[in-house]
Amino acid sequence: ASSSSIFGGLGGPEKLELWKQGAEARIYKCSYMGRPALVKERFEKKYRHPELDRKMRNQRTLAEVRAILKCRKLGLDSPVIFHVDFQRSAIVMEAVDGRTMKDTLIEIEGKLADDGEASLRAKTEAADLMQKMGKAIAMMHNGGIVHGDLTTSNFLLRATNELVMIDFGLSFVSTDAEDLAVDLYVLERAFISTHPGAELLFKKVLNAYNGAARYSSRILTKLEDVRRRGRKREMIG
Repeated sequence: ASSSSIFGGLGGPEKLELWKQGAEARIYKCSYMGRPALVKERFEKKYRHPELDRKMRNQRTLAEVRAILKCRKLGLDSPVIFHVDFQRSAIVMEAVDGRTMKDTLIEIEGKLADDGEASLRAKTEAADLMQKMGKAIAMMHNGGIVHGDLTTSNFLLRATNELVMIDFGLSFVSTDAEDLAVDLYVLERAFISTHPGAELLFKKVLNAYNGAARYSSRILTKLEDVRRRGRKREMIG
């Protein structure tokens, strides 16, 4: 697809190529002023009233842009935003060159079964990554941002080993301990469903979070409540 056929009014992105499609948005790979970029476009939902649909898409786009910009202001590594087009509910942002934390951890888990030094190095690397993750989430929560979809796929590792948080599509502003605890719970469930050594890994994330989050004791107490409710729901089915 050409940029003129999809984003005629965007004024910038070139060589657009559909990369991913979710329930709310399409993501295109492209080039923006000579730099690798992504375009995230929230598409129309025909079952919604056109005016309501446009308003909802723009609100979500604005919330996502604000969350990314706030994270960068807080000192967190997150994608650089190049351009926002509210006519199309589209964000043009940096295409981060990196591997997902999910893939990195799966590779590390494969090395843990090895004998001797390789296993030791893998354990040290995993512990270091979990500490980075816990600190990054704490910084975000200290700034009053709830990510809304924390998974190991939504953290990327640059070649420089910097940790980048991505996909703020469900983010919102809150300092409520319940909201922050649910954010952690979503990540815990993602760990359990994807990584065999989940319990130990997530414990390291929480240890780092506990040391850096402003109201960690209140949030972690609330996390216990959220876990109990989650277990109860599973039992009831």
